[in-house]
Amino acid sequence: MIALIQRVNHASLRINGEQHCAIDKGLVVLLGIEKSDTRVQGEKLLQKVLDYRVFGDAEGRMNLSVSAIGGQVMLVSQFTLAADTGRGLRPSFTSAMPPADAEQLYNELVAWMQLQYARVVTGSFGADMKVLLENDGPVTFSLRA
Repeated sequence: MIALIQRVNHASLRINGEQHCAIDKGLVVLLGIEKSDTRVQGEKLLQKVLDYRVFGDAEGRMNLSVSAIGGQVMLVSQFTLAADTGRGLRPSFTSAMPPADAEQLYNELVAWMQLQYARVVTGSFGADMKVLLENDGPVTFSLRA
């Protein structure tokens, strides 16, 4: 499982031209689910996302987590993160979890994360989404389970 996290000043997500959700200061988390991933791995990874210190303290050092600053989280499924790009000029998605299984796991992880932290909004699994964001820094990290 892969979580690409971006520290943002604000972000919004549109589906079919309509705003679906938006956040102010916080994290946009793009989540890629691979065949061998489990709920336990996902919960551990998403807890790490909530605890990861990417926001500046009084001295400007990255010492504060999204929960410490009361920021928001936008969690978005993104199967392309599970792509194998090691050979050729076209990505292979053989390592990605099949859509039905991935959707079930994603929904379980969304529910778990929203219980851990109330300030979580999500995209819609499998939808054609447009994510607009202002990356703060820019600060982007790739975390793996």
